Amino acid sequence: MGELAVAPAASGAAEHTAAPLLHITYYTDPLCSWSWAFEPQWRRLRYELGDQLGWRYCMGGMIPDWQHFSDPLNDVSRPMQMGPQWYQVSALSGMPLNDAIWFTNPPDSSYPACLAVKAAEQQGAAVGECYLRRLRRAVMVEGRNIAAQAVLLAAGEETPGLDPARLRRDLESEQTRETFRNDLKEVRWRQIGRFPTLILRHHAGKSIIIVGYRPYEVLHEAIGALAPELELRPPLPKPADALTAYVRHWGEVTTREAAELMDGDRDVAMRELAALATAGVVRRVEVAQVRQPLWAAN
Repeated sequence: MGELAVAPAASGAAEHTAAPLLHITYYTDPLCSWSWAFEPQWRRLRYELGDQLGWRYCMGGMIPDWQHFSDPLNDVSRPMQMGPQWYQVSALSGMPLNDAIWFTNPPDSSYPACLAVKAAEQQGAAVGECYLRRLRRAVMVEGRNIAAQAVLLAAGEETPGLDPARLRRDLESEQTRETFRNDLKEVRWRQIGRFPTLILRHHAGKSIIIVGYRPYEVLHEAIGALAPELELRPPLPKPADALTAYVRHWGEVTTREAAELMDGDRDVAMRELAALATAGVVRRVEVAQVRQPLWAAN
C-alpha cells in the first residue's frame, strides 16, 4: 500500500509520529496539471493540521501512452490538445504552468515519472514527496520532459536528501515495478478516474472522498464534518511573520501558494514577499517563460 507519511517539518520533510487522527490517500500523477494546481490547498491543509494528519501518495498512471489515453471531459486525446488545457488550468488556479512543452517536446507517457516516484519512495516517504514536487516543478514550470530518463535522474540530483545512485538502481528494480503495479491496481479497483482524488479516513473508521480540483474551503468543510476534533495551527498575527514561517517550512513556494495562506489575497502575498526579499529573508526565483516567480527561503 505504500509508506504512510505524517506531518512535514522544515522544507516539507515528513516525520513519523504515533497514530494521526486523520489519514489521506492522495491519488495523483506527476503529469497531472490539476494536481499541480491543487498544491496551494494541499500544502496549506498539511501545514495547518501538522502531525494530526497522515497521508500517502498513490500514482495513477494517467497516460500509459498516447494511443491509450483519452480525456473526454476535457476533449484531450493528443499531446497538442494538452497545451490549451494547461493554459486554462493556470488561468483558473493561478499556479504557474509552462504549456510550451506540449508543442515542443511532449512527454509520451506518465508511467516513467510514476515509476521514478515509487523508486524515490524506497528512500522514505519524505524523500519520495520531495522528488514528486521536483518532478512537478520540472515539467509544469521549467518545461522539461519527465518521460525522459535523463530528466528523471537529473531531478534526483536536484532533490535534497535523495541518493541519486540509489534512485538509478531502484528505477530498475522489480520491487519498484511491483509497487507501481499495486498503485495501478488500487486505482482501477477504486475506479479512480480523475486526479487529484483524495480519500479522507478518520481513525474511527469514517471516510469522505473528494474528487478533482477543489478550493480550500471544501477541504476545510470535509474535515470539519469528518473530524471536528482536529485543531488547525493558529495563524501568526502579522502576514510577514506568517509567510516567513510558511516559506521556511516548505523551502520554496509559488506566489499562488503564498496567497493561499493569506486566504487567497494575492496582493497581500506579493507585497509581503517583496518586502521579505528586500530584507533578505527570502529570495525571488525567476523561471524562464513563466511570469510568476517562486520564492525560496534564505
